[in-house]
Amino acid sequence: MNRRVTRRLIPFLFLLYVVAFLDRVNVGFAALQMKQDLGFGDAVYGFGAGIFFLGYFAFEVPSNLILERVGPRFWIARIMISWGLVSVAMACVRGEAAFYALRFLLGVAEAGFFPGIVLYLTHWFPAAERARAVALFMTATAMSGVIGGPLSGALLELDGALGLRGWQWLFVVEGLPAVALGVFVMRFLTDRPEDAHWLPEDERRALVARLAAEREAVVSRHGARLWPALAHPRVWALALLYFAIIVGLYGVTLWLPQIVHELGERSSFEIGLLTAIPYLAASLAMVGVGVHSDRRGERRRHLAFSALVGAAGLAATAALEAPPAAAIALLSVAAAGVWGCFGPFWALPGGFLAGSAAAGGIALINSIGNLGGFTGPYALGLLREATGDFRAGLGLLALSLAAVALLALRLPREG
Repeated sequence: MNRRVTRRLIPFLFLLYVVAFLDRVNVGFAALQMKQDLGFGDAVYGFGAGIFFLGYFAFEVPSNLILERVGPRFWIARIMISWGLVSVAMACVRGEAAFYALRFLLGVAEAGFFPGIVLYLTHWFPAAERARAVALFMTATAMSGVIGGPLSGALLELDGALGLRGWQWLFVVEGLPAVALGVFVMRFLTDRPEDAHWLPEDERRALVARLAAEREAVVSRHGARLWPALAHPRVWALALLYFAIIVGLYGVTLWLPQIVHELGERSSFEIGLLTAIPYLAASLAMVGVGVHSDRRGERRRHLAFSALVGAAGLAATAALEAPPAAAIALLSVAAAGVWGCFGPFWALPGGFLAGSAAAGGIALINSIGNLGGFTGPYALGLLREATGDFRAGLGLLALSLAAVALLALRLPREG
């Protein structure tokens, strides 16, 4: 990998996604107090946590097409500032209607961020390096749990300070950094390598030439027009596969603090520390699988193996009455498997999409896939309300990941 490009872009994009993912899932920690304060049942919480993804779905493709037209720097800044303001406004929730409305608006505000960054990485990293680049960037989703778990737990301990409940402090303190970073994006990011004056001239020319040659090869094989890409069978196959991954991801993420809470009575800060353990395992697995996938130049089997590991971890957690330490270990295995899917998965679209086709195709895959973020948490909430525990819900998530493995092995070998 080009070390200058990696050092310049990946740590900053990583930071942006840590903040984005934390603002997306911190409602899971807020629920430890919020549900009781506002009288929300499990189904209400699950629906509100998941409705974020309906807003996200509705605006994902238009947002990514705008990004391709106006440039990543301006549009990513807009996304971050707007979602930060909505996240802060979550502190004002007083009932179900406001909870649903603001979670939906948060999805609308954030729509386009992740696929925009994936598209942005295709402008900077050749195909052979993308699984590693995507894995390094997406490790933020796991590291947000490592950082955000203890942070969110500590913020809940501020309960009563200045007349605010702990969950209100959580939304305010974790929402404001998105606004500040959004302003900084305009100064720091460079839209394309052609404009990267921080790269030596010879490196810039070599990178631009290599990326241009790859784009021409993709266009010659598959074309670069938007509408054929949106109708491409492989785009829809990847969207279905991603849906199944995301059911597992957010089914766990948005309920993990409450799952850990049920393992034994602990303070909010202790719960935050324990939830960090599965996320740390996820971080290591994501980078390791991404690097190995790039070295082998293989995606399908890496994706299938990771999904099976995740399914096994969730199934074992659901089936065994394990003591708390063993339950955390099994959840860590599940998290490692789920997050290990992302590097090889997001290296696949660049193998047959370029230009506007890549902007629209990646956004479509992500938007349809993220409907799993509504399905997983809501289904888990309904099943927990019906059965009184998390076992049936975790079993459902395990089945979803097993389906990922089967679908991955049926993908075409190309890419």
